[in-house]
Amino acid sequence: MKKSLSYRLSILLFFYTTAILIIASAALITATHHHFQLYGEELTQGHDKTDLLNSHLEQAILQSIGLTIGGALLIALFLSVYIAKKISSPLVSMKNITLVMARGKRDVRLPLRGSPKDEVDELAASINHLAEQLEQQEHLRVTMTENIAHELRTPLTTLNSYLSAIQDGIWEATPERIQSCREEIHRLVQMVNDLEELQTLTSTELHLSLKDVLLTKSIEQVIDLMEPSFSDKGIILERGIIPRITMHADEYRLIQIWTNLLSNALKFTPRGGKVSIYGKADPKGVQITVKDTGMGIPTDQLAHVFERFYRVEKSRNRKSGGGGLGLAITKTLVERHGGQVWAESDGGTLFHVYLPRKLKGS
Repeated sequence: MKKSLSYRLSILLFFYTTAILIIASAALITATHHHFQLYGEELTQGHDKTDLLNSHLEQAILQSIGLTIGGALLIALFLSVYIAKKISSPLVSMKNITLVMARGKRDVRLPLRGSPKDEVDELAASINHLAEQLEQQEHLRVTMTENIAHELRTPLTTLNSYLSAIQDGIWEATPERIQSCREEIHRLVQMVNDLEELQTLTSTELHLSLKDVLLTKSIEQVIDLMEPSFSDKGIILERGIIPRITMHADEYRLIQIWTNLLSNALKFTPRGGKVSIYGKADPKGVQITVKDTGMGIPTDQLAHVFERFYRVEKSRNRKSGGGGLGLAITKTLVERHGGQVWAESDGGTLFHVYLPRKLKGS
């Protein structure tokens, strides 16, 4: 059974009060009994009865009070030291750990006392969880910085080599070579735009323009727009059954989700392959699936495909693989709608998007 800190402190105070009452009772009984014995002995020796009784009664009361106060102080001292040590020790440890974390060391953790947990233990667990999150964020920050540097370095190096060759007279400034330079510049601009888009989507200031949207309309609009690209590459774009339901969502962002998923499938599906989009509905929401017949994704990498700049190693090709931000944007958009997105690999790749019919709080 889990015992809270307040419960345990209440038990300690109850025992303290009980101990004081026991000491007071024992002191009163013992002192009274002792002085009544003395009173009886002195009475037989001929002392004045009234004065003798008053004297012994006063001494019995004073001694019992003194013993009670002394015992109470001893118990209070013991309990104060015990409680202060029990409460301050983990708090001091937490303070020291947080100071270490503030200096940049993220791999430190607080020891947990195990079961039963109290509020102090739960606070320690929360600090450990925060440390784990900070460690993950630091790792992501370093990884993203490395990826951005990698993504920028290659097109800039290419541009520099092209322009140097033209400047040195090694190459002629033919339309084809100028077009190659423009393509590299376009990729750089697109990556910067995607980074800005991702930053906007993760901002707490972003507000979705929610309204009633016909799901089939948003998907068919994207299919009609992208069919020529699929035809040019010799890939079949198959429209499956899409539930005709109305959702309370941001139509522009829904179109962005379907565009990103279909564009991703187009990039990684070889000529002669097929991409299908279909869905199914339930009382609470709808699941849309985009399936391709491409190379698939290794099982151990499925959980990482939505990370920024992540690419499956064998497909790490900038021209075919894009900037590595499309799926990260898609995941953010889906989650802002209160949904989930995940990937599977089964003779190709399947991306599933589950969206609730109505966003909570809307």
